[in-house]
Amino acid sequence: MGLTKLERRQRIKRRIRKRISGTAQMPRLCVFRSNLAIYAQLVDDKTGKTIAAASSMEKDFKATGNKVEISHQVGKAIAQKAKAAGIEAVVFDRGGYLYHGRVKSLAEGAREGGLKF
Repeated sequence: MGLTKLERRQRIKRRIRKRISGTAQMPRLCVFRSNLAIYAQLVDDKTGKTIAAASSMEKDFKATGNKVEISHQVGKAIAQKAKAAGIEAVVFDRGGYLYHGRVKSLAEGAREGGLKF
């Protein structure tokens, strides 16, 4: 019997995390995607601290459209928060998800907002 969808994603996630790590100057932009929402946060792995976070579930987040369009807005929001924290460049961590659909849309939104990766 093969792996479940979650086990497969966790395996890919571990493989990605072996190679990439965030610092205070260049944090890791990690993505979590649920059926309902999408979350992004900037993590400094040296200290284990979250520098900034954005999500489609925040109270002050107003976005309309389908999930892909909302993901694009979350990408722009995390880029704006990163700029406020003085961060220009990040390392992208897709969290075991395919770089397609909502994850790709979030990345493009972050790039549009001014983040470099």
